[in-house]
Amino acid sequence: MAEQNFIDYVKIFCRSGNGGSGSSHFRREKFVAQGGPDGGDGGRGGHIILRGNSNLWTLLHLRYKKHIHAAHGKNGKKARATGASGEDVIIEVPLGSIARDIETGEQLIEITKHGEEVVLMRGGKGGLGNWNFRSATNQAPSYSQPGLEGVESWVILELKILADVGLVGLPNAGKSTLLSTITAAKPEIANYAFTTLRPNLGIVAYKDHQSFVMADIPGIIEGAAEGKGLGVRFLRHIERNSCLLFMISSESENIAEDFKVLKKELEKYNPELLYKERILAITKSDLIDGELKKMLLKEFKKQTKEDIEMLFISSVTNKNLDILKDKLWHIIN
Repeated sequence: MAEQNFIDYVKIFCRSGNGGSGSSHFRREKFVAQGGPDGGDGGRGGHIILRGNSNLWTLLHLRYKKHIHAAHGKNGKKARATGASGEDVIIEVPLGSIARDIETGEQLIEITKHGEEVVLMRGGKGGLGNWNFRSATNQAPSYSQPGLEGVESWVILELKILADVGLVGLPNAGKSTLLSTITAAKPEIANYAFTTLRPNLGIVAYKDHQSFVMADIPGIIEGAAEGKGLGVRFLRHIERNSCLLFMISSESENIAEDFKVLKKELEKYNPELLYKERILAITKSDLIDGELKKMLLKEFKKQTKEDIEMLFISSVTNKNLDILKDKLWHIIN
C-alpha cells in the first residue's frame, strides 16, 4: 500500500489572482463643493505559494487536484480606500520538492527546509485609483488604472528524496532485503527482478540513539539512460545523498562488469554522482566461502582498478552489517 501511495511526480495547473481595478470616485460630502478625486487603489491578486512540510513524504495529495486558482484582488473604493488583496493559496509540499516549467524544463523553485515559503506565481498588481493622477493641470481626473492579470501555467512538481545513503544496484541485488533488515521499513521482497517499483525510505538506528536515513530505489540495468527497464526516472532520488552504497550480488557472473554498468548509467544521468563517497557491498555472502571471497576481490581489483572500499555482507545472517553501519556513519558525518 505504501508503494502505491508514493507519488513523486505531478502536473498541476496554477493561476494567480488578477489585481483589482483602481476606483474613479470623487469626494462627495455636504458643504464640500469640489471634493476632488479620492478613488483608492485596487488590491493585489492572490499568490500561489509553495511551503515545505517535513511531515509529508509524497505528492499524493496533489495527484487529483490538478487546478489551483488564487482569488482576485478587490477593486479600490472611495475615500482612498485600497481594495482587499486576494487570498493566497499555499501548497504544502514535502522537503526536496522541485517546481519546473512544463515547456522548458527549467527549475523554478526548490524547497528543502520545513516552513520555507516561496512564491511560485505572483498575483497581479492592483490598479491605481484616480487620486494618484491628480496634478496642478488635471485636478479632476476621471480615469483610473485597471489591475494587472495574474499568471497562469502548467507546472511540474518533482520530489527528490532527502536521504543520507542511497542504495544503487542491479535488480534483485538484495537492496530491499538490506533495508528491511537494518530499518523498520517493509518493502516488498521477492526472488525476481524489479520487485521494487517505487523508492522506499528507512531510518537506520545507530549508537547513542542516533540515526540516518537510507533510500532504496528500483534496480538499474544496462541501457537505463535510454529508457530500458524503469529508466532513470528514480535516479533523482539519490542526487542529494551524502553517500552511495553500491550493491552487487555474490551470485553475479561478473561483479566487475556489473559495477561498470552501474557507474556508466550514473555517469550518463548525472556525472556529479560519481564524485560522491561510495562503498561497494557484495550481498548474499553467506552463500560463498572465504577462498571464493579472496578470488572475487582480487579479480575485481584487477578488472576495474577502482580504489573503492569493498565489504561482504549478508542480510540473512547479519554478517558485517554493524561494520557497514559504522562505515556509512563515518562517511555522512
